[in-house]
Amino acid sequence: MARILYLTQIDIEHGAVRLLPAECARTGMKRPLVVTDAGVRAAGVLQRALDALGTLPHAVFDGTPSNPTEAAIRAAVEVYRREGCDGLVAVGGGSAIDLAKGVAIAATHEGPLASYATIEGGSPRITERVPPLIAVPTTAGTGSEVARGAILIVDDGRKLGFHSWHLMPKAALLDPELTLGLPPGLTAATGMDAIAHCMETFMAPAVNPPADGIALDGLARGWAHIERATREGSDREARWHMMSASMQGAMAFQKGLGCVHSLSHSLGGVNPRLHHGTLNAVFLPSVVRFNAAAPSIQAEQRLRRMAHAMGLPECDSRGTEVAEAITAMNARLGLPKGLAAMGVPEALFDRVIDGAMADHCHKTNPRIATREDYRRMLIESQ
Repeated sequence: MARILYLTQIDIEHGAVRLLPAECARTGMKRPLVVTDAGVRAAGVLQRALDALGTLPHAVFDGTPSNPTEAAIRAAVEVYRREGCDGLVAVGGGSAIDLAKGVAIAATHEGPLASYATIEGGSPRITERVPPLIAVPTTAGTGSEVARGAILIVDDGRKLGFHSWHLMPKAALLDPELTLGLPPGLTAATGMDAIAHCMETFMAPAVNPPADGIALDGLARGWAHIERATREGSDREARWHMMSASMQGAMAFQKGLGCVHSLSHSLGGVNPRLHHGTLNAVFLPSVVRFNAAAPSIQAEQRLRRMAHAMGLPECDSRGTEVAEAITAMNARLGLPKGLAAMGVPEALFDRVIDGAMADHCHKTNPRIATREDYRRMLIESQ
């Protein structure tokens, strides 16, 4: 069975943040908790959202860490309840949006957060009791603003996925102007995150032709504009296309992801200081080569179709040109050459493999990886 669902209301335009009070009214919010982080506040971006809210009563939680944790969720829930909030507005990157989804669960559901994780069979336990959420992304990378999932580090240190259509934001306000001040390094890392999403969802074997088309178009937009957005941060056209690519990659999430995310989720749990998008960029070339032998990749010419979207002249059956193009792009963007450059020692590999094998993305890769397959990917990415 192929189930295809697109449920989010999306506004993508320069200045879209001005729609925030109207969307709060539409979704029934009278006192939202604005979830953000200290960096977004310091950059002045949070103030633009608060100015848009005008006289609407609200509270603010700005303690989102770079990788959202259960401890931070508890702190935000305390503010949510103390201030009598009735909804959530996430202003920030994927971390703030995911943390807001965690707050939506924890504020309305009993028991430990881990009991609602996908790999714990917790998705059906997440109900319509969750408060409404409006997402205002300030980076073009994760696409969490149009996704039903959140990636959160629970108290035992695991980095787990939480998935439910009830967690889908009721509205996504995509305002490229909010990304104009993003530093080059973060633009590159989040942009490669979006590209990895488009590529990995397209390679996933689930049957979903609309998602395939959306992912390929997102890949073409992201690949064509990421260098411009990184080098010329004020390029409004490039920023618009990168925000669209981010959204499109996440719209295709329902196909599933794969080994890139199994590894990056696991390693991000082992070392939460590592940036998720950068890890995806580093792992992507090796995973493309590994996936090249999958029957679905060959039968549907998925390597050639990705190469065409990237503007590459050709692609062999081993994915060599696509993988090499990604490696070259990472270098041009100034991203780390590999795991060693990010301070990841081989001594961590066994722990990373343990987590990858248990990750919810492991079984949706076009080839099911063994422990030795994952070890080879880690070595190739070193």
